[in-house]
Amino acid sequence: MLRIEIHIKGQINEKWSGWFDGLTVSHPDSDREATLLSGLVADQAALYGIISRLRDLGLQLTSVSSEEMEEFSSPSLRAAEQ
Repeated sequence: MLRIEIHIKGQINEKWSGWFDGLTVSHPDSDREATLLSGLVADQAALYGIISRLRDLGLQLTSVSSEEMEEFSSPSLRAAEQ
């Protein structure tokens, strides 16, 4: 899993969240000149899919960041795997 943040120049309505795989759509600037998409995606391929959708909409990216998240599993699940 990757935790991602994509900053976009311009405004996207919060209703687009579903089209961007459930990412949170927010507007960190009070003047709403920018949009932030944030949340979790499965992998790099999913991230590139979202970036492709933004490209298709003609939106300008100002930054993209991702952080690998550790998979969570319970101790009993880990014991069963061994």
